[in-house]
Amino acid sequence: MTITTVQELVPILQTAIGPMILISGLGLLLLTMTNRLGRIIDRSRALLDDLEEEPESYILRINREVDILWKRARYIRVAILLACMTCLGASMLIILLFLSVLVSLDIPLIMSGIFIASMLCLSFSLVFFLFDVNLTLAALKIERESHNRKRVIMETKMPKEGIW
Repeated sequence: MTITTVQELVPILQTAIGPMILISGLGLLLLTMTNRLGRIIDRSRALLDDLEEEPESYILRINREVDILWKRARYIRVAILLACMTCLGASMLIILLFLSVLVSLDIPLIMSGIFIASMLCLSFSLVFFLFDVNLTLAALKIERESHNRKRVIMETKMPKEGIW
């Protein structure tokens, strides 16, 4: 089937809109993920600056936090990779959609496979994103424990108000 009029092209364009919206949404998801990766890197650098001059208990806490940040960075990297693969799959789907009409290819199984693979990549990308969010809470727990220890130390050093 060759396209000879705009009216014949319109249904193909309508079909291509779905994957194009997916690509648009993926752009926002990728923006969020890359921002999180940047924050992870910035936090790691801030924690590791001038680490040699600190007491050993502080260094142990920082090492625990940096280990968590390293895991988070790996999870976000995989999530970004899978989101990019989803975007690539949606792009290939649009290209194949137009090629199938322009050169009369009947490839519904290939197009279905690409769509399913794209959705699997998106699903796993979101799973790794959730792993990162959970690890964020683990790092916060370490900071909270450190803060609680400092608070207890400060409370024991403060003079008690006398009861008359």
